[in-house]
Amino acid sequence: MNLEEKSYVEQQVANRSKTMLVSYLLWFFLGSLGVHRFYHGKIGTGVAILLITVFVTWFTFGIITAIWLIVDAFLIPSWVREDENRVRQQAMQEVNLMKNNQ
Repeated sequence: MNLEEKSYVEQQVANRSKTMLVSYLLWFFLGSLGVHRFYHGKIGTGVAILLITVFVTWFTFGIITAIWLIVDAFLIPSWVREDENRVRQQAMQEVNLMKNNQ
């Protein structure tokens, strides 16, 4: 890859990948509803935490949700890195396709 292609790939990563700031803001303000998980494409566990919060929190005083949110606080950086790697791979595939079509 030449410098221009690398620049294109990193620009795509910066523009299209999920950000740490948005992830933590969603986690902090809407985490008990699982919104941060929906943002990262983790729909199944997002629905699970939403249902636990809505139907079980009154019985457990939110302990299950609180534990899940604490764990998620440490998982968010790896989710962001995974998304950056996914976007980087897609951008590199785009560059390779453009090279092959020339």
